[in-house]
Amino acid sequence: MTGYVCSTCGETHDELPMCFGPHAPAMWFSIPEPERESRVSLSSDQCIIDEEHFFILGCIVLPVIDGPEPFVWLAWVSLSEINFNRACDLWVSEDRENEPPYFGWLQSGLPYEVSTLSLKTKVVSQPVGVRPLIELEPTNHPLSLEQQHGITMARVQQIAEAALHG
Repeated sequence: MTGYVCSTCGETHDELPMCFGPHAPAMWFSIPEPERESRVSLSSDQCIIDEEHFFILGCIVLPVIDGPEPFVWLAWVSLSEINFNRACDLWVSEDRENEPPYFGWLQSGLPYEVSTLSLKTKVVSQPVGVRPLIELEPTNHPLSLEQQHGITMARVQQIAEAALHG
C-alpha cells in the first residue's frame, strides 16, 4: 500500500507512514517552555529531566500481518539512573546487544483509548546505530496485544490518521 485516502481530512496521501513517535518523553511536555533549557538535556535518543528522570528512545515493533514490513512506534522509556548510565556507557560499544534487557516504564502517550503511559517494558539493546527494542509486558492493553499478535494495514492507516490529525 503506497497511498491512501484519509478518512479524517479526505485527502489522498502519497505514502502510508510505517513509523511514528514523539520527539520527547511525556514529562518534557509538562515542563513550561521557558524552563526546559535549564531543566532538560534532550538529544535525539536520550533525555534527562531535573537530573533525576532518565529516558531513552526505542522502538515498539508491531508485526503487520498483511504488509511487507512491520509498523514501528518510536517511544520513550524511563530507566533507573543505574540502567540509564549503563546504556549510555555502552552506547557506542560493539557487542552491546549482548547486554541483558533493562526494565523500564513507557513514557510516551501514544494515540490509544487506554493510556500507554507507565506500561511495563523491557528495553533490549541492539547493535550500534540501531535503536533499542521495547518489549511490552504481555497484558490486555491494546498496544501490548498488537505487539503480541500483529496488526493489519487497515490498522496502520487508522494509526496514521490518529497520529497525523490527533
